[in-house]
Amino acid sequence: MMNKTNIAIALAAAIGLSACDKPADVAARNLSEAADNFEINRRITFMNGMTNQAMLVIEGYCSLGNQDTSLQMSVVCRTGRNEYKRHFLGLGPTVSFIAEQIDPAPASTYRYRVTFNPTVIIPDIRMNTTN
Repeated sequence: MMNKTNIAIALAAAIGLSACDKPADVAARNLSEAADNFEINRRITFMNGMTNQAMLVIEGYCSLGNQDTSLQMSVVCRTGRNEYKRHFLGLGPTVSFIAEQIDPAPASTYRYRVTFNPTVIIPDIRMNTTN
């Protein structure tokens, strides 16, 4: 059973371990979080390794798929205030991609960035008034 002292020690250890991250690691995580929130302007180029030709180029405020397999990749781009487009791309032994950050973006190396999705925290309540 955990008492208050054990919980305090566990929290202090977790905070202490997280302080060991290198500034570059913290900046990279913060930039990835910003990209997943459509704040980073990117160019994603898919290359055919046989012909050395670009097969597809996607530019804009895009997030790379986080749950993709080794055979498929998705790219979600914000195209308007509440408008998004999702692209699925098949990956193979001769297809590779490059994701470039086009514009510089600020990323703090002194603190972590946590973003909450308000639709998860605040439930969507709908009332049925037809009865």
